[in-house]
Amino acid sequence: MESLKVQDYMNRRAVKLLPSMPVAEAVERLLLSKQTGGPVVNSQNELIGFLSEQDCLSQMITSSYYREQVARVEDIMKTPVLSVQGNDSIIELAQMMIKEKPKVYPVLDESGVLIGSISRSEVLNAIDVQLHSGYENKKR
Repeated sequence: MESLKVQDYMNRRAVKLLPSMPVAEAVERLLLSKQTGGPVVNSQNELIGFLSEQDCLSQMITSSYYREQVARVEDIMKTPVLSVQGNDSIIELAQMMIKEKPKVYPVLDESGVLIGSISRSEVLNAIDVQLHSGYENKKR
């Protein structure tokens, strides 16, 4: 199972959020992409924060109460951000996910540029595929 790599199961179309973006726009992007959170990047596509649905809830309630949207992503994004690289092991990431809170991890290349994201469900899928493959090989 050590051969399972993040790059083989990651989402290459991770929603990218900008720090200056209104929170309501970020929420729309998350909802349209059906992702529970997204990396916040600068103009060089470098990871500078992370915004989850959880982070947005309080701000959206406040915005709806006052009928105005004043908060920007940079006001509520989380930093520092736990991230992984494409050549990292899925098993090591799964062990990290057991200990840490994030459900989604940004995936960076060697130079720190965002190349995707990987969620708990994608990690579970990778392990499931590997287990089924091993099971099929044993049946033969």
